[in-house]
Amino acid sequence: MKALSEKIRLDKWLWAARFYKTRSLAKEAIDGGKVHINGARCKPGKEPKVGDTIRLRAGWDEKTVVVQALSDKRQKAEVAQQLYAETEESIASREKTALERKSMNLATARPDRKPNKKERRKLRDLKND
Repeated sequence: MKALSEKIRLDKWLWAARFYKTRSLAKEAIDGGKVHINGARCKPGKEPKVGDTIRLRAGWDEKTVVVQALSDKRQKAEVAQQLYAETEESIASREKTALERKSMNLATARPDRKPNKKERRKLRDLKND
């Protein structure tokens, strides 16, 4: 890991912390407004500091993390997890939304098989009416 006084770009830190697979994906997320430092939108060249709060969205999850250390090298996941600490509120909200998504998928009934020709005609007629 780098010394705390050295500067590092935000997109590089997000890539090294393994939030995004590539640095270009991290840059796109920052440009798209999915990453905020201390509550404000930022640019890929912004330099995070130890203690900064970063709110980011990756896929379905929205995480709020506090920067613990700086690094510009992508290493093992165990090392990358030492670069940040996720807040308790963030963990609770992620678990809650994951449970909601799971229950939504269970609530939608799916048929066991594909409808046959007669059933497809009935469905088409229902949609047209």
